[in-house]
Amino acid sequence: MPTPFIMPKMDMDQEYVTITNWLKKEGEWINKGEPVIEVETDKIASEIEAPESGILAGILYHANEEAPVTKVVAYILKEGETLESAPSSDQGKTPVAQTPSQDLNQAETSKQDVSATPLAKKVSADLGVPLDQVTPSGSKVTRRDVEAFADNMKEVVTPRVCVPATPAARSLAAQRGVSLEDVVGSGPRGRVQAKDVPMKAAVSEPVAPEPVAATIPLVGKRKRIAERLTASYQSTPHIYLTVEVDMSAAESARKRINQMADKKGQPTVSMTAFLAKIVAWALTRHPKLNASLQTDRIELLEAINIGIATAIDDGLIVPVIHGIDKLGLREISECLGYLTRQARNGALTAAEVAEGTFTISNLGMYGISSFTAIINPPQSAILAVGGLVRKPVVIDENDTIAVRPMMNMTLGADHRVVDGADAAAFLADLVKALEAPEFILY
Repeated sequence: MPTPFIMPKMDMDQEYVTITNWLKKEGEWINKGEPVIEVETDKIASEIEAPESGILAGILYHANEEAPVTKVVAYILKEGETLESAPSSDQGKTPVAQTPSQDLNQAETSKQDVSATPLAKKVSADLGVPLDQVTPSGSKVTRRDVEAFADNMKEVVTPRVCVPATPAARSLAAQRGVSLEDVVGSGPRGRVQAKDVPMKAAVSEPVAPEPVAATIPLVGKRKRIAERLTASYQSTPHIYLTVEVDMSAAESARKRINQMADKKGQPTVSMTAFLAKIVAWALTRHPKLNASLQTDRIELLEAINIGIATAIDDGLIVPVIHGIDKLGLREISECLGYLTRQARNGALTAAEVAEGTFTISNLGMYGISSFTAIINPPQSAILAVGGLVRKPVVIDENDTIAVRPMMNMTLGADHRVVDGADAAAFLADLVKALEAPEFILY
């Protein structure tokens, strides 16, 4: 019997991946463990290896198509095997032609045994869609099936309104191109008379659409980023709090550290690495900012894994520094440098982007002074960091004015998990530690 080539699942809430390339063609021999498919998720690009040796056959999903995870995407044939001996598939597509009666029986069986993914159940509850009326595209009802059903329910035909009018008024309205629904009738019970029909309004010339320089298909990683962030923004009640920090002490401390690193021939420490260390310390004092909201509970997470949002050519990726609260500043700086290179080279592994518990997004290098960011689910908070701006500020109770490097930070938090007072206390500690780094030793 042919061996099914099943698309593995790489993330808990993942339902689809985009096939970017088949490294082998149908009919070619493949060896067990050999990379056969290149796929892309909203986080990483990966190669899928062959589960067995044999001839690749019956490819169901091709390049630039979305394939469902945990489903058959092709078959592997041993000597003497053919696709006709492949088992009937409830995976969506099938390489074997079937008669209409077979299709009907299979559909009836699937309908009786239908189940739904957890995400599909949540979306159906949010949209008020009865799951038993949704036809699954595979063995289970998915979020896409529910949304497609909901879209079809919205297609309601608007009934035509019959406006009372005299025959002369109808004839005149047709000649002048006037809609009777827009005319106020002066006759009995509002009946439109010929005298009520206005002259035809001037028709403006249609405006040609502006030419499009280029189009970018919303597929693959870009599409999943759009879906993920849209869902977060629509379902998570964000609260935002902004503080301004005097970074004089932090700059001085980092300068001394880098002078020492230069003497030892070690890499210098970036401001992002310095900030990540301080944030990790603050998270140990405020566990609700390092939490995850589940269906019926809030989980305060033991591990502190900070993701650093990194811009790449085709979007945004968030590599994660795991156990950052247990690392020294030099180790954090080395990890950050390595992960940034991996991200820009498209070489991040699944483990290097998984299990983040808090995110830092720094746009200061682009001249951005302040901004808000969308929480990366299932995390409960994200810190948006602006650039350093030197400006005059009052520095003591005597109203002394001095020029200082100031930085804005905006915390976005899930209000279902984090109260305003909790978020404010976290930011207050963060400001204290940045304005007096020795505070974290206390």
